[in-house]
Amino acid sequence: MHPFKPTLFTLFSTFILAAASGNIQLDFPYFTTTNITFTGDSSLTNRIISLTKPTTFSTGAILYKNPVSLFDKQTNTTSSFSTTFSFSITNPNNPTSFGDGICFFLSPNNLSSTSSPSPSFSPFGLPTNFVAVEFDTRFDPRFNDPNENHIGFNIDTLNSLRTVDPIFNGIDLKSGNTITSWIDYKTDQNSLSVFLSYSGTTKPLEPILFVNVDLSEYFRDNEDVYVGFSASAEKSTELHQIESWSFYTIGFEPARPRLHSHNVSDNSVIGNAINGNGHISRSSNSKKRFGFGFGFAVAGPVFFCVVFSLLGYYSFLRWKVMKKKLLKDFEPGFVACPREFDYKELKSATREFHPSRIVGHGSFGTVYKAFFISSGTIAAVKRSRHSHEGKTEFLSELSIIAGLRHKNLVQLLGWCVEKGELLLVYDFMPNGSLDKMLYKEPERGKLLNWSNRFNIVVGLASVLVYLHQECEQRVIHRDIKTGNVLLDGNFNARLGDFGLAKLMDHDKSPVSTLTAGTMGYLAPEYLQYGKATDKTDVFSYGVVVLEVACGRRPIEREGQKMVNLVDWVWGLYSEGKIIETVDKRLNGEFEVEEMKKLLMLGLSCANPDSAERPTMRRVLQILNNEAVPFALPKVKPTLTFSSDLPLSIDEIVSDEDGDGCEEFNTSQSMCEIKID
Repeated sequence: MHPFKPTLFTLFSTFILAAASGNIQLDFPYFTTTNITFTGDSSLTNRIISLTKPTTFSTGAILYKNPVSLFDKQTNTTSSFSTTFSFSITNPNNPTSFGDGICFFLSPNNLSSTSSPSPSFSPFGLPTNFVAVEFDTRFDPRFNDPNENHIGFNIDTLNSLRTVDPIFNGIDLKSGNTITSWIDYKTDQNSLSVFLSYSGTTKPLEPILFVNVDLSEYFRDNEDVYVGFSASAEKSTELHQIESWSFYTIGFEPARPRLHSHNVSDNSVIGNAINGNGHISRSSNSKKRFGFGFGFAVAGPVFFCVVFSLLGYYSFLRWKVMKKKLLKDFEPGFVACPREFDYKELKSATREFHPSRIVGHGSFGTVYKAFFISSGTIAAVKRSRHSHEGKTEFLSELSIIAGLRHKNLVQLLGWCVEKGELLLVYDFMPNGSLDKMLYKEPERGKLLNWSNRFNIVVGLASVLVYLHQECEQRVIHRDIKTGNVLLDGNFNARLGDFGLAKLMDHDKSPVSTLTAGTMGYLAPEYLQYGKATDKTDVFSYGVVVLEVACGRRPIEREGQKMVNLVDWVWGLYSEGKIIETVDKRLNGEFEVEEMKKLLMLGLSCANPDSAERPTMRRVLQILNNEAVPFALPKVKPTLTFSSDLPLSIDEIVSDEDGDGCEEFNTSQSMCEIKID
């Protein structure tokens, strides 16, 4: 194994070297050019790797740039390994024609970066010496392929040692959907298992392909191997993409050193005397002390075992009572969560909730990235704060989102109530939150092109229609903002953080509550009367639409004054200059009429008069060109309330330039106002 000098990697990818055990862990929730070698036609676009181009005879491969050692000469042992990756195979130009597919491989060959496919590549895009798992989408009788949709295990030949058709498990490799594969090699069992699923988070219980194989000889002959992926389009224009990847090894545990005689301390003979015959003898006092010590040595551990057992039993009862009490407090409509996680498992997966694993902050908690070594999966763990508000938010989020299913929701995987902790486990969203993409790093903001942004707006509208009108009980989110809109590997919007959400019967009127949310996104009537409705969510959605189009925060400081985004856009709209509000980082690369429609839709949703706002269903129809946009007044309507807000906008909004703003925190403040 080559030595590695510790470095600080970017958020795009992570490489961890466990020097103590000789194991490695590669973690690429999304990609940059860091630590990746590109060959042939492979390329990087929007942090997703394309192994081929949508042209005929395209071939490409990627490798982790450093070799991996899977054999240890000192212990004569072979390492186990596991890898997880998400991929897609599409053919946008000709859906009826497909190429060779994708291979995950290990090879001693270090492929140098070239602008064209290497001549040493086989028809599948593989190097000449390899162990591979192929995801084949073409029937080629030369290699005894069973059909055009199969998974095969190969060693140094394209004639697979074993194949299986995943269609019997409901998986079509040519579907164009994102597919996740888990590949596990266990050296102690001489077995290789391949799992496959459309879900990127839930590993199937049974493998789709199982091979009894001993790879020790291969790795003994090829001590250092490179790991990566290859693909070939052959005569088609098949496009092969890798969206995320993790790889880790398990093994090389050093043998425990023997305890030699010179390591034993001679303190064990203190208090003994040597008589004239050379034998060890003890005085009467020594015998008494020995008897007392022996009695304490026996009774002491028994006593402490009893005490610890009682304490453990008491803690267990206390935990059961607390969990039972929490479950009693669930909102009506609660549906059982998919899984109750073990605290130790979550603690280990987050490296004991290490600060380096923090990826964000919710309304009343911190979100950690969790890597589950046993399954090779990645998740997000939300840790609620130890407070009354934290408990309330935990209960609200668990009881509401557990029963919801929509493609634009962050999927809840499970929960844990143990050791005084309140933990929720979610799908991990590799592209983070929308606000980070728009604001944190300008070079990352450019990745959100017009197509990405429009797709995000449509996805968010779709899930709000589901929450407001299609659920058994209407769900009012109450905290729609860019910080709570997460992005998956394809930049699809996923709404999260239901800590402030409320359930409401469809035929019931809203009741006044403590106003909660984020300033800049709160509807005027909600601030005034504290009544959350679907129309208050529509207002927040309108602000998000304007953010996405304009690349500006809802409230920004300009000099000594605060500028409201809705007021700013409406003012330029009144002057006939609404297109001047568009984010300059788009460089004019957008459809002008579509952008105008989007901006005016944002203003319609953010209308101060709630009666004039469209429903989310109407919004979705407008976005899909199924309905005409609302008529929008040239001048922003004004509303008059009986009492003024108790705080000025300058008092409410935090200073973005202050030193207290951490990397993962949004700059907006939480605001809770009671209106009498």
